[in-house]
Formats: sequence, structure tokens, C-alpha cells
Amino acid sequence: MHNLGFVLEAAWKVLLAGLILGAGLPALFALGVRSLAYGAGGPDRAPRPLGTAGGYLCFAIVLLGVMLGITFIVASGFGKALSFEHVYPTVVDK
Repeated sequence: MHNLGFVLEAAWKVLLAGLILGAGLPALFALGVRSLAYGAGGPDRAPRPLGTAGGYLCFAIVLLGVMLGITFIVASGFGKALSFEHVYPTVVDK
């Protein structure tokens, strides 16, 4: 009976990671594009700087996620691990 609990606990973690990385980053990128379009204004609307700043913030978060993913892959290839022991990620020996 304990095995079922372990499986369900692991399954929701995998599902959450899949939603964040699999659908979350592309959705955040789309939100950034939409925010930039909103911030640009138009011929009959004034530009909105808050929309532009929000778009760049979304792009920065997506870029950070991509860089962390690449760092994880490269660190694994060199026999290292990515540690979040401190506030910022570091590459440590396994």
C-alpha cells in the first residue's frame, strides 16, 4: 500500500514539472508577445510602457528557463550536477 503512495507522489511531481516546462514556458512566451503588442499601441492608441516592460519580463523568465535547462544538460554530460542549495543555481560534483 505504501508503494501506491510513492507512485502517486512522484506522478504529481512529474505532472507539475511537465506543465511548467512543457506548457508553461511556451505560454509565457506567448504572453510576452501579446504584452509587447499591447504595449506598442497602434495608430489610434498611445503606447503603453507597462505592457512593453511586462513583455520583456516574460521573455527574460523564458530565457532563464532555457539557460537553466541547457546548463543542466551540459553539467550532466560532464558528470556534474546542478544544485539549488543556495539562492542561485551552481554546478557541483555528483
